[in-house]
Amino acid sequence: MSGHNHDDHHHDHGGHSHGHDHHHDHDHSDLSETELRVRALESVLTEKGYVDPAALDVLIETYETKVGPRNGARVIAKAWSDPAYRARLLKDATPAIAELGYAGRQGEHIVAVENTAQRHNMVVCTLCSCYPWSVLGLPPVWYKAAPYRSRAVIDPRSVLRDFGFELPAETEIRVWDSTAEIRYLVVPQRPAGTEGWSEEQLADLVTRDSMIGTGFPKSPEGKDA
Repeated sequence: MSGHNHDDHHHDHGGHSHGHDHHHDHDHSDLSETELRVRALESVLTEKGYVDPAALDVLIETYETKVGPRNGARVIAKAWSDPAYRARLLKDATPAIAELGYAGRQGEHIVAVENTAQRHNMVVCTLCSCYPWSVLGLPPVWYKAAPYRSRAVIDPRSVLRDFGFELPAETEIRVWDSTAEIRYLVVPQRPAGTEGWSEEQLADLVTRDSMIGTGFPKSPEGKDA
């Protein structure tokens, strides 16, 4: 089934032979240059004693797991709460996300894919680490790692098992391969027991991994409605 899904999205998006140069250029002229600048700045600030390296680590971790994904969490919470917004998001995610003030870094197009009881979506980038920074912050280390990039396509069910959950056998898993031009955002299923919750309360349940498809939103138990 996983192979079939991957074939599907290759047909949908034309495979990778056309996009490889885009991947290469994107990965090296954009991300790498940014990373080099960040590292150079870190070195200067650390050497001059302005910044504690441990504090930098905390800053990066905060942006990776808290600040950036909060943008995406607000998008998901609005989609859960507002059927008209959800329809706009699933029809054309880029302007729908821009409505909330979040825009891509280089005009990349974001496509929202919705999880249902019948289908679970996962996002991977097999040639680089293309990632929707505007809604998810910095890509986690594992997202860029070769084992995730290759195994998510070949055997997504076992990858999800490694992340700690098992989907029912009848649930189809669809793997979406991001490119320099197209990034994907998973819209997870709204947790049961959240009827009447505000968007802010719902956003607290949305995790970064649930928007990549390698996790679920938090359970509402124990949270004040």
